[in-house]
This record gives sequence, structure tokens and C-alpha cells, in this order.
Amino acid sequence: MLGKDLSILVIGAGAIGGITAAFLKKNGYNVEIISKYEDYATLIREQGMEISGISGSFTVTVPAYASVDEVKGKKDLILHATKVNDMVEAARSVLPVLSENGYLVSLQNGICEDVLAGIVGQERIIGCVTGWGATMEARGRLVMTSTGDFILGYPDKEADDDLKTVADILSRVVPVRISDNIMGHLYSKLIINANITSLGVICGLDLGKMLAIKKIRNIFIEVIREAVSLADKINIKIEVFGGRLDFRKFISGNSILADFRRHMLIRIIGFKYRRLKSSSLQSFERGKPTEVDFLNGYIVRNAEKTGVDVPVNRAILNMIHEIEQGRRKISPDNFDDPVFDRF
Repeated sequence: MLGKDLSILVIGAGAIGGITAAFLKKNGYNVEIISKYEDYATLIREQGMEISGISGSFTVTVPAYASVDEVKGKKDLILHATKVNDMVEAARSVLPVLSENGYLVSLQNGICEDVLAGIVGQERIIGCVTGWGATMEARGRLVMTSTGDFILGYPDKEADDDLKTVADILSRVVPVRISDNIMGHLYSKLIINANITSLGVICGLDLGKMLAIKKIRNIFIEVIREAVSLADKINIKIEVFGGRLDFRKFISGNSILADFRRHMLIRIIGFKYRRLKSSSLQSFERGKPTEVDFLNGYIVRNAEKTGVDVPVNRAILNMIHEIEQGRRKISPDNFDDPVFDRF
């Protein structure tokens, strides 16, 4: 059972982790943060993080370290906010400081809970969907760019008082919802990212230009069809994304009218978020690997285990790996590859 005076550690001082730690510190919580860069940890500790955006502006200093070896004592709550490619190493590094009755909350994109459970134990994992946006303008200058919420839940059991305590803490950042189907919420967000984030890496276009292309919209639809087929096989009940997009209803119907409806909805999404740039593309442009292994890669891995055919997700996964390896350039011409001829 979690006590009243929790000790909190945030791993990862990027936009999401930094803003979360800053709001918790501002609200009086005992929170520390780890950045793998010594100079950035020093800046956070001595000068503080400047937070701005839709939830107001403030500056706050937070105890910060470049290594978990500098952390003193056990932590009741660890908020894991590194990029997914650093996730495993980071989780292993903080395992010695996680208290016996403590929890680790994944704030990453994709579905990481199964991997993290293999490190810290299933009973210590709290799943989380981060439904708000943020960006780092520069080290120490973080902007909350869009409103939203956290959705929390245990992967394999119903909510209890500990989960409600964690929800109350994180509500100091954004509103929090508790769900008994956190895997369904995580999978719903994964489907969106497996399209918007991954297809953006392949072509390099902002969302508006990308979704104005009919062939890409057809690929978008097929990614969803494959993901829904897999969910049926692995017993995931997909939640309605953002309270609006019901993926099963979206792919239902084979008529011309049904297809027109699908394309119109995608065009509307593209127009509304037309300037949105793929987060994985931004990471790649900064010289870092993408998160595709925990997006389309999650679909492909589970499809291989269960015998579900997901050729489009596999093609996207392979193509992005080729881009990361320098064997393919980012370009809209990638959608002319023979693997996409049927679209």
C-alpha cells in the first residue's frame, strides 16, 4: 500500500518527463528526475526548467541526476519517460531503487508494459496513455502544446486504492481517467501512431500533405484493418480513440459510400492537424532511432506469434528499418515501392 508521503522519481527529462516532474514539484511533491546528460541535470538542479504553454508559465528547480547511482533511498513511484529505445536499459538501472511496494508507470509511446513487466514484475506495472502533447524548445525550456489527459490502469487487474493514489498525484499535471481496460486504450493509441508517426517517417511530409494523398490514405486504412484483426486474436478490446474514433465502425462496410466516409474522415484529421510532424521523424532527424519497433513492430511480433497476416505493417516496419540503416532515403516516392502496388 502506498503511503501519503511518496518519493517519486522521473526517468527521462524530455518534454513529457520534464513537464510532469515540474508540475509535481510545483505542487509540493517529493520528486527527483534523471537526465542521462550531466550538463542538463545540472541545469535542472541549479537554474530550473522553464515551463510554458496552455497550462501556464513557471520555472522550477528539481533535484536532478545524470545517473541512478546518485539517487538516495527507495522510490515509491517511478515515472518512466525515456524514449522507448532507451527503455529497457533505463528500467533495469532503476530497479534497485524501486521500493518493495512501489510502482513503475510507463509514459512512453507504444505498448511497453509487457517488456517492463519482464524487468520489474507484472505486479509493479501501471499502464498509462499520455494524451497530451509537449515539445522541448531547448534544454530546460519545455512547452505543453496540447491539452489532454492521462489514462491509468493495471494491465491485468482492477483498480485499487494505490492506483487511485497515483491518479491523484498525476492529476496535478493534467486530468486523469482510470480504466479497467488500459491495454485497449494503449492499443487504440498505438494504431494511430502506427499510421501517423510511422508513415511520416517514410515520406517526410507533414500530416496534412501526407493524408491528402489517396494512396497513403488507403495504406492508413489497411494498417487499421490488420491491427483490428490482431486485436481479435490476442483478446484486446480496442477502446474508442479520443472518445470519437471507433476503429471497428471505421473499417466496417465495403460499399462506395463506406469507403468515401473513411477517406473523408482521414482528410478531416489531416486538415485539423495539418502541420503535425511525425515524432519519430523528428527523432530520426536528431540522429536517434525511431520508435517503430514498439508501434508497427508490436503488431508484427504478436501477429507472428498468433498466425495473423499483417503484410502492410510488416512492410512499414521493414522500410523504416532500411531508412534507419541508411539503405533507403525518406521520400514520398517510397510509396511507389512494389510492396504498396495494390493501393
